[in-house]
Amino acid sequence: MVQLSEEQKRDLEAAAFRRLVDHLRQRTDVQNIDLMNLAGFCRNCLSNWYRDAAEADDIDISKEESREIVYGMPYAEWQAKYQLEAPADKKAAFEVNRPKDH
Repeated sequence: MVQLSEEQKRDLEAAAFRRLVDHLRQRTDVQNIDLMNLAGFCRNCLSNWYRDAAEADDIDISKEESREIVYGMPYAEWQAKYQLEAPADKKAAFEVNRPKDH
């Protein structure tokens, strides 16, 4: 296995994160509840993890700011443009599979 410096690892991880965020921004057809039910995380989780990392480095980022970083726009705007009402079966699946921190 290739040996990476800590700086190389950080840079590659950052690039992968940016690519994931860009992918999620492009896939507005994929609802957060679908992500949660299939993968156990969603855009909101990603924004929470971003904020947690910022707070660990004593950087104060609000919930709305971290969501805007992930969504590429204010969360309320994304909701109005792309979020659909989840069907009852998806809501029920979410309640069964819901992570403890939600």
